[in-house]
Amino acid sequence: MTSLDDGAVVVGPGDARVIDVGGFDVVVYADGASTAGQFSLIETAETTDGGGPPLHIHRDCAETFLVLAGRYAMHLSGREFDCPAGSFVYVPQGVVHTFRTLEANSRKLNLYTPAAMVGYFDELSAGIAAGMGETDLEELATRFNMEVVGPVPDGYL
Repeated sequence: MTSLDDGAVVVGPGDARVIDVGGFDVVVYADGASTAGQFSLIETAETTDGGGPPLHIHRDCAETFLVLAGRYAMHLSGREFDCPAGSFVYVPQGVVHTFRTLEANSRKLNLYTPAAMVGYFDELSAGIAAGMGETDLEELATRFNMEVVGPVPDGYL
């Protein structure tokens, strides 16, 4: 990553930081430090189908998804949507949501506005490696202004 004096940022191919979160990788293109807190941009790559986080709410940011490859089931406000590559999903702050990978090797971009969640994935990765349980996950989520409101799916931890 190259940061210029005027705040501009350039991340070349293969230069983004990667967080291994067990069943998926998080590629960090931009975080709060590199965007003056304006947004975070990550890409997730799920190697298997069926994975996804528990039903949750972001209390401090909106989240946007752009499906790059594969297919996801997006659950928003009690409704489920089939989202193949090319689908766009906007989740305003405070809206209950989750997703599930429907095809192996699915990929998506996630935009958080304002910047959020990169630290969550860093800590989730370390927690999973240390044997994190559901209570630990709820404490982690709370620290990052997220509320877990549904059961933790098998394979998430």
